[in-house]
Amino acid sequence: MTTGLCCCFFASQSPGADRTGLFDPTDGYLDASAFLDSKFGFLPVIAPITEPAVGYGAFGALVFIDRKPQPEGATHPVRPNIFLAGGALTENGTDGILLGHLGSWLDGRLKSLVGMADLDLNLTLHDLENSSNDLAYEVNARGGAAGLDYRPFTPPLWFGLRYLYSGTEVGFPGFDPGQPLPERLDSDLKLASLSPSITWDARDNFFTPVSGWYASLEWPLYRDWVGSDRNFETPSLSAMLFHPLGSKFFFSGRAAYKGSTDGAPFYLRPFVSLRGLEALAYQGDRALEAEAEVRWQFHHRFSAVAFAGAGEARTSIGNRNDWRSVLTGGGGFRYLIARTYGLHMGLDVGFGPGDPVLYVVFGSAWARP
Repeated sequence: MTTGLCCCFFASQSPGADRTGLFDPTDGYLDASAFLDSKFGFLPVIAPITEPAVGYGAFGALVFIDRKPQPEGATHPVRPNIFLAGGALTENGTDGILLGHLGSWLDGRLKSLVGMADLDLNLTLHDLENSSNDLAYEVNARGGAAGLDYRPFTPPLWFGLRYLYSGTEVGFPGFDPGQPLPERLDSDLKLASLSPSITWDARDNFFTPVSGWYASLEWPLYRDWVGSDRNFETPSLSAMLFHPLGSKFFFSGRAAYKGSTDGAPFYLRPFVSLRGLEALAYQGDRALEAEAEVRWQFHHRFSAVAFAGAGEARTSIGNRNDWRSVLTGGGGFRYLIARTYGLHMGLDVGFGPGDPVLYVVFGSAWARP
């Protein structure tokens, strides 16, 4: 996050005195709503990367948001059109660029997703039982994804289908011949999948929900007839609940199950994803995780959050069945950066088995397209 954005959290002026369009006329606080509503409005996001899996670095992006008009009689908000262009670089040599667009059509009944990415990742394959068997590897992935979600009825039930294609190359720098390699090296693969999904999305806001719930079942099918070198599946089931606890406190919770079948490359196996936990540290054939958060809106612009989570990864190799569980927690703060959009931004610090991890949060920590 840039210094300017950090400073904006505390900038204000007399209501009605702003001529730049960057301050809310109702309270004088810095607010991006009017700028985002303008023809060329965008929100710059420059955030530090402190993820232990890739080291320190930075992510920068321009996010263009085009708010869609709410259809007459609509009971659920229409997702805005969003375009993002960004890139990242970290100290261990990980880098990448990303382009993405989320669109809404037919009065919000049809949603589209298109994205492209070029990623060079330097990661570590962790052994669930013996950390001395951890293995460094590189993944170079270039590809894209496209998908549609359609809501045929008034209830917010969506039926979706997505296609993903990626060419991947894997290397093992500094490999010690004494270390065990994955059973399949998966060194050079073309991966492609069709992913049918069904989603119930009754959140009251796309960016920072305060009420409603969300549930989604997605079943990516990697098959040779869609262009994949390997046949396997990576199903996932997730759910989120948002509930106000009065006028100043807001509860949210989520739970997820992620699985994989035989043939899945080792770098696509599911892992526990929680704030405060290094990515990929708890990875297996299947993973379970749950997290809860309470946000205290102690000021109409400022709020504080506290969160806690738990997860477990399991893997089966021959007759061996390994599993590990983990607990995490932490806290942070939010600032209402775009009042009419209900968009909050802020910082979280998560604590787990390793060093503390800093996160820049745009909207919700549990973003869903």
